[in-house]
Amino acid sequence: MGGLYMMAVITNRNMKERFKNFFEENGQAVFFETPGRGTASSEVLDYFGLEATEKMVYLAVVTDNMWKRLKRELIVRLQIDVPGTGIAFTVPLSSIGGRRALQYLIQNQEYVEEEESELKGTKYELLIAIANQGSIDTVMDAARSANAGGGTVIHAKGTGTEGARKFLGVLVAEEKEMIFIVTRTEEKNKIMKAIMEKTGLGSKEKTVIFSLPVTDTAGLRILEEDLKV
Repeated sequence: MGGLYMMAVITNRNMKERFKNFFEENGQAVFFETPGRGTASSEVLDYFGLEATEKMVYLAVVTDNMWKRLKRELIVRLQIDVPGTGIAFTVPLSSIGGRRALQYLIQNQEYVEEEESELKGTKYELLIAIANQGSIDTVMDAARSANAGGGTVIHAKGTGTEGARKFLGVLVAEEKEMIFIVTRTEEKNKIMKAIMEKTGLGSKEKTVIFSLPVTDTAGLRILEEDLKV
C-alpha cells in the first residue's frame, strides 16, 4: 500500500509518558506500546551513548506525511537523534485487512487509498494481527485453518479506543495481543481472510490485521522448498 508504513519507536521506559503525550499532541491517535529490554554489550552501549535500561516499544501505522511530521518533531522536540534517547524507523505496509481497519489505524491522517503493493521479488510476508487480550488461540486456529504455521505473541496496550466506535462501530479493549506470523506471499491473502472472517471486527476478538514485506528468511524449513545447501 503506497504511502503507508509501520512505525516503530524504541526509547527508555522512563520517557513513557512524554512519548505518549507527544504522539497524541501530533495527531497519532492509535499506537500500541509494549515493554522491552536492551541486550547490547557494554561496548556497543558505550559507543552509542546508551544505558542498559528498560525500554518501551511503540508501534503505529502512519502515512508518509505523518511520518515526515513525526520525524521532524522527534528530532526537534524530543531530540531522538541525541545518543541515549532512542530510535525510530518505518517499514512499508503491503496490505491491511479491510477498509474499516484502515480507517481505525490511521485516524486523523489524510490518505488516498492506492492498490495493494508488494516489493518486487519478495517471497514472504509478515502478518501482524492485533486482537483483544485472551484471543491468541482463536486467532491462531483461524490462521492454521488456512495452513499458516506458528506465530509469535507480544502483549501490548493500545490507544485510540475512543475512535473505535466511530470507525469500527464497536468498543475496543486497551489490552491487546499482537500476533506475528511469517508466511509465503501467495498464502497471505487466504490467511488474512480466514482471520478476518473468524475473529474479525464482528467477533469478540475484534482482530485487525495488516502485512509487511519480508525480504529474506532463515529457519522456515517447511517453507524453504527450494533451499540449496
